[in-house]
Amino acid sequence: MNEKLCLRALERSDLRFVHNLNNNRNIMSYWFEEPYESFGELEELYNRHIHDNAERRFVVENMKKELIGLVELIEIDYIHRRAEFQIIINTEHQGKGFARELINRALDYSFTILNLHKVYLVVATENEKAIHLYEECGFVEEGFFVKDIFINGQYRDVKRMYILQDKYL
Repeated sequence: MNEKLCLRALERSDLRFVHNLNNNRNIMSYWFEEPYESFGELEELYNRHIHDNAERRFVVENMKKELIGLVELIEIDYIHRRAEFQIIINTEHQGKGFARELINRALDYSFTILNLHKVYLVVATENEKAIHLYEECGFVEEGFFVKDIFINGQYRDVKRMYILQDKYL
């Protein structure tokens, strides 16, 4: 990957980009969320969570200021020092090697800035590419949930994967 990426805090001006991602059924199936959110709902959600310390949302842009994707740490728990990790790469930028760099940047932020002990994620078991990538980045399987999520008319199995601060650092 030769292209430089910038990870920055989500701004109100980024909501149209997020709205487009949220309304892509294929993308949202990987986040196990319902697509087709209205822009008004998204604005309301942004306003409600802008000062929420339990979440960190970042947009990714390239040097041309094109928006590439989202990186999120949610459910941040400062007592137990853990958070859930989520990533979306816009379909037109998938397959370019961006995800690996962004995962590592998110982990670096999680462990060196937020001083988290554990970062975890949930991934559909049939998403073999993502599982392989997460494993290459140091995540290991923590658990397996049978028919836990509903995607495209079917219940699917998921894995929960994690990485610990001391393992990463």
